[in-house]
Amino acid sequence: MLKKQQVLSAQRDSSIELFRIIAMLLVIAHHYVVNSGLTDLTGPVYANPMSTASLFLLIFGAFGKIGINCFVLITGYFMCQSKISAKKFAKLFFELMFYRIIINFIFLISGYEPLTVKAVLLTLIPFKSVATNFTGCYLIFFLCIPFLNILIHNLNEKQHIRLTFLSVFVYVLFGSLPFFSVTMNYVSWYIVLYFTASYIRLYPKKLLENTKFWGIAAATCVILCCASVIFGVWAGNLFNKNLTYFFVADSNKLLAYITGISSFLFFKNLKLKTNKFINTVSATTFGILLIHANGDTMRRWLWKDVLQNVEMYDSEWIYLHAILSVAGVFIVCSVIDMLRIRFVEKPFFVYWDKHFSKISTAYLNFENKLYKKFKIDN
Repeated sequence: MLKKQQVLSAQRDSSIELFRIIAMLLVIAHHYVVNSGLTDLTGPVYANPMSTASLFLLIFGAFGKIGINCFVLITGYFMCQSKISAKKFAKLFFELMFYRIIINFIFLISGYEPLTVKAVLLTLIPFKSVATNFTGCYLIFFLCIPFLNILIHNLNEKQHIRLTFLSVFVYVLFGSLPFFSVTMNYVSWYIVLYFTASYIRLYPKKLLENTKFWGIAAATCVILCCASVIFGVWAGNLFNKNLTYFFVADSNKLLAYITGISSFLFFKNLKLKTNKFINTVSATTFGILLIHANGDTMRRWLWKDVLQNVEMYDSEWIYLHAILSVAGVFIVCSVIDMLRIRFVEKPFFVYWDKHFSKISTAYLNFENKLYKKFKIDN
């Protein structure tokens, strides 16, 4: 009986996993629009921004930063009550490096990109900056979680609220108001989201459990996001500025923040029955991101050379093209990642489980000797 309970508790929450899938679709849709040349200064969208096709595409791609917020909120909600193991981090890191090396070398060997020593060396580096790139910042944020957990578990509820409000005030207020600014760094922004999600998990409230309320709130926020895009296009034409995504341009914009939270709370409270298909597909979402957004070369190849988004703009099929392209990228990348999990990740971590304890013990002995030498206690 106990074993059965343990298995059930270990199962993924299908409501949250469905939310994760939707968030990834939003991210892909965002990339379809902003990474394809459609919204470049010389692109077709801003050449005629009030056209039906342009407004459709701008709204279609407006939710990418919100999708990123959703992913981090999910991480914070679950990881604030969990421990970060070397194996958990290794899975993320090796998945990142697997796709980075395989995809980049395919482009280099095929001649799509020039094969140079610099290109090879850069391929072997996980990330080149810590600013607004999701994968690199997410890995560093992930390593911060054990320390964040020490912090939040040693705060009382009032202190947790004050810390969250202070962080949100700085990042969201200064990031949302005209004539104010905050230098965006996704590592610190993910920490702000972590404070928010961990409060929801650690201090459950009746209001936070109201599915209907948060469903209405999420729908309202989505409508406001769409309206903000239309208003931004109109205001941009009036003032001759690019204001289209002003209210959702980055993850710390007020509208992006509250839309992510309200939609997260809705799906958290939805309580779907465990669905194996949803849970299996959801496990590939990080891989989907790593494949289709691998780098500038992949973006150019996928959106410009293969799908030819810009060329499709004047076609009457642009609407169907956008929807089917996003669905197709999701499905193909999901299948690829399922194969990676089955034939690469699982065999590798069978080996890991057999030998990691020896490696870990040797490393800890080395680390302890260093601490002892420099008289570092605890």
